[in-house]
Amino acid sequence: MSKKYELTPETQKENGKTLYRIKALRDFGDVKAGDLGGWVESESNLDHVGDCWVFDNAEVSGDAWLSGDARVYGNAQVYGDARVFGNARVYGNAQVYGDARVYGDAWLSGDAWVYGDAWVYGDARVFDNAEVFGNAEVSGNAEVSGDARVSGDARVFGNAEVSGDARVYGDAWVYGDARVFDNAEVFGNAEVSGNAEVSGDARVYKKSHIITFSGFGSLARTTTAFKTEASFHISCGCFKGTLEEFRAAISETHGDNKFGREYKLIAYLIELHFSEE
Repeated sequence: MSKKYELTPETQKENGKTLYRIKALRDFGDVKAGDLGGWVESESNLDHVGDCWVFDNAEVSGDAWLSGDARVYGNAQVYGDARVFGNARVYGNAQVYGDARVYGDAWLSGDAWVYGDAWVYGDARVFDNAEVFGNAEVSGNAEVSGDARVSGDARVFGNAEVSGDARVYGDAWVYGDARVFDNAEVFGNAEVSGNAEVSGDARVYKKSHIITFSGFGSLARTTTAFKTEASFHISCGCFKGTLEEFRAAISETHGDNKFGREYKLIAYLIELHFSEE
């Protein structure tokens, strides 16, 4: 296979390293011969095989490696011993470094960072100011956004979403269609799954700190109760509040009809569950 690019004489300094502008030598993917690309430290940063490319002012340096059909755009940076491959996309001001891996059809954008030994793969999306680090993994169709942090040995996968100022760390898992947002913290060996929503000032660090009920009520919604710093909190559709507020909402909305009786039973079970915590 012939070389697909060369290093041009155009250089720039970045953290004491000399980076070279690249130039395509042949057509591949949506790149044409003669197109200028971004910056690499050496040819060991960008594979000559596949359609991978560094665009715009993006940089790949150190022992980092871009391969497959991966793309790095904008002002994004990939460095250290990081690997970006498959059909992955890194753009905006995003950074991938350390021993991190971004691959499959994963996208990293905005000011997001993935570093340490973290992996982002599948169709996962990490964007805004979010960070994934440590040994954490984000995969499937999961999204991490806002100022959220996923770290430690945490796993976020399926269609799960972690956003806002949420923190997921330790050995925690968030998966299914679950959502963790606001200032919520999920850590320890906790698991948040199904259609559960954990928000506000939640502090969920054991499996027993969250309980869900699905398929009840007029719209068959999921009711989630989770531990907070002071007590516990309940989320159901647009309702978010305390046990007392939940019971008041039940009475106001459903009275003593079938759905009201179902929700009152759920309220009783939630109270019983957290009375042992």
